[in-house]
Amino acid sequence: LVDLAGSERLSKTWIGDNEMVKEAAAINKSLGALGIVINKLAARHREHSDHVPYRNSKLTRLLQDSLGGNSLTVMLLAA
Repeated sequence: LVDLAGSERLSKTWIGDNEMVKEAAAINKSLGALGIVINKLAARHREHSDHVPYRNSKLTRLLQDSLGGNSLTVMLLAA
């Protein structure tokens, strides 16, 4: 189970701590990399593309077997 809560826009959220700014930026970067991997996986089935960039973030590297392997993955999104 992976909790990806915390995708914030820094311009709309007041953050006074520099560490929190770094954490929010890292979360947004990981979520962006996850979106790229999911798009590549979907395109791989349509266009026979070989490369999926799992190594672009620690999150996608950890989820590599779950996303691209022979497992069933369920994603829940809440806005």
